[in-house]
Amino acid sequence: MGEENKTLIKGFILLGFSRHSHQQLLISVMVLPAFLISVLGNLGFLTLMCSDHHLHKPMYFFLSNLSFLDICNTSVTLSTLIETLLKEKTCISFSLCMTQLYFFLSFIGIEFFLLTAMAYDRYVAICNPLRYPLIMNKNVCISLMAASWITGFLEEIPIVVFVSQFSYCGIKNINHFFCDLNAIIKLSCSDTHILETLILTESAFLAFFPFILTLSSYIFIIKAILKIRSSEGRHKAFSTCSAHLAVIILFYGTLMSTYMRPSSMYSPDLDKLFSLLYTALTPMLNPIIYSLRNQEVKIALRKFRDRN
Repeated sequence: MGEENKTLIKGFILLGFSRHSHQQLLISVMVLPAFLISVLGNLGFLTLMCSDHHLHKPMYFFLSNLSFLDICNTSVTLSTLIETLLKEKTCISFSLCMTQLYFFLSFIGIEFFLLTAMAYDRYVAICNPLRYPLIMNKNVCISLMAASWITGFLEEIPIVVFVSQFSYCGIKNINHFFCDLNAIIKLSCSDTHILETLILTESAFLAFFPFILTLSSYIFIIKAILKIRSSEGRHKAFSTCSAHLAVIILFYGTLMSTYMRPSSMYSPDLDKLFSLLYTALTPMLNPIIYSLRNQEVKIALRKFRDRN
């Protein structure tokens, strides 16, 4: 099958939003600023993190990983979206398409585990503040990060290997703005049932299970916040917590709606809409919600501005 695949197709054409030409301008106006804000915002936080030793704490260590991850993710997906908006259609080789698919899936998997680690960090900080330095020590933080990155990169190898061995019978048009898993599977004329079962199994491990752990942490955090006597302090803490939770639900919700629904409910237009939310909107919101709303980051930003 692998040999058949190589002889029948050498590359794909990403259609992007070419079938909705009347919406291209609107999408461009939304995506380009989101891409710039995401990249510049996350690069700015990484610069700030490296320049201010007051930010060398577990929470900001996790945030710096999230910032770097968001830069990687947007570079992998939104770069081809911008190209399709400029060219209407973009040609991509088979090997480059498989590479893009692998890194996209890996970065998504890493973010699931990273968000879980961040939620656990906040749970310990708020619910066990006296033991926080002991529990979230340097070795624990590094171990959590290493586990997130290694698991994310290893977990997606079987899926990409399966997809790369499929036969596509000369069909080249991918109705998406990057090499999305669902869109590629729909082009295959091979039997995809085993792969679809594998995707559902991995989605439960990579998405649903971490989501339950993340949600559980925030439930305990909210319970602790409700015990704060000061109404001002309670309101401030709840505002921050709810903003974090809203971004997490948006990220998990759109991805699980895309990859955990039956193949019979596949909708290219809906998938592209969901993809815009988790590839453009979420990376743009992350530095705003997690960093710019933080008082310590604001102070560090003012110091950095005064020094320069």
